[in-house]
Amino acid sequence: MTRPNNPPDVPDLSAGLSREEAIALRESFAPEEQERINHTVAALLDLLGKAHTMAVLSAFAFTEGSLRFSDLETELDIAPNTLSTRLQELTEAGLLHREAYDEVPPRVEYTPTEKAESLFPVFAHLHHWAIEYEL
Repeated sequence: MTRPNNPPDVPDLSAGLSREEAIALRESFAPEEQERINHTVAALLDLLGKAHTMAVLSAFAFTEGSLRFSDLETELDIAPNTLSTRLQELTEAGLLHREAYDEVPPRVEYTPTEKAESLFPVFAHLHHWAIEYEL
């Protein structure tokens, strides 16, 4: 189910919300909508929690345009079968668009969708956090 980009009852989230604002926003939705949102967040976290998924999306977050499979494989040092699986999962989730070209050797490029690009500020926040803190 697709939601409007900026429903009138949802504040602009680009600057982030305080914990209190996030709780108030969450509680402002009907129980059925809260359940849908919780399910969507859980599914997203399941996907992002898979090995190398965050690294793949991070590569797109800090690159303009498309990336080839071979570019990702080299940059991220991920086994080809694992990378292929993650790219397929991200494509099926609507986060990447896959374009295969009829060339020899075959060329496949991936481009982030609007849905993926809306997650990119998360990577900026994580990198900002890493500047301040260390694990």
